[in-house]
Amino acid sequence: MQQVKAGDTVKVHYHGRLTDGTTFDSSEGRAPLEFEVGSGMVIKGFDEGLLGMTVGQKKTIEIPAEHAYGPKDPQALIEFPIDRFPEHIKPEPGMRLDMTNGQGHPIPVIIKEVRADSVVLDANHQLAGEDLIFDLELMEIKSPSRIIMP
Repeated sequence: MQQVKAGDTVKVHYHGRLTDGTTFDSSEGRAPLEFEVGSGMVIKGFDEGLLGMTVGQKKTIEIPAEHAYGPKDPQALIEFPIDRFPEHIKPEPGMRLDMTNGQGHPIPVIIKEVRADSVVLDANHQLAGEDLIFDLELMEIKSPSRIIMP
């Protein structure tokens, strides 16, 4: 029976949750996630958790933060002057915003704290520092074609 190996393209249904049971993502009601194993398209622990699985197999994997989105980075906390916020936005803790970096790429941030003259923004990935649990069901394996030239 064919097993998942690096370089295979797989289709997998998943249900991701935190250690407290809170769901953060799921493929339920959608097409399965399709990607090439080992290509860096998903977090390292998810990739590694699929290795050796067979079509139809279900499995639960636990991924420590360092193999998911890494630890929280204190350098990703940004103090931003409150007077630079657009007038129509009233900053509040927990509010999600998109800022842009110097190259114009969006950076999602969460307001952590509102001070008298500044706002503390957290640019860490929302799952940074979290251990993750995934329930997986492997739906399909497509191995790369091997063309043999005479």
